[in-house]
Amino acid sequence: MGDLMTMAVTITFTGLLVSFVLAFIRLIIGPTHADRLIALDLIGSITISFIAVFTITSGQTAFLDIAITLALVMFVGTVAFVAFMKSRLIQSKKSKDEPPWKS
Repeated sequence: MGDLMTMAVTITFTGLLVSFVLAFIRLIIGPTHADRLIALDLIGSITISFIAVFTITSGQTAFLDIAITLALVMFVGTVAFVAFMKSRLIQSKKSKDEPPWKS
């Protein structure tokens, strides 16, 4: 790889690492379930980006299968969580409790 490509990959990995750390902090401090879900989705997207950049630098396209699988699992997990929160919202409206995203 050329000098410019090495520098670009280093900057990209550094930016992704900083993003990962910030998203992980948001995952820990929350404060709501929705914040944690968005942070977890962001961490998954950053991981997919790590895999894509590594695939470009290494030239091994087999890693793209892992990235696609991870993206599909993230999508299904997000849809399942939203369906769960929707059912809790309907349940809380029936019982007049606090909305589920406040817990």
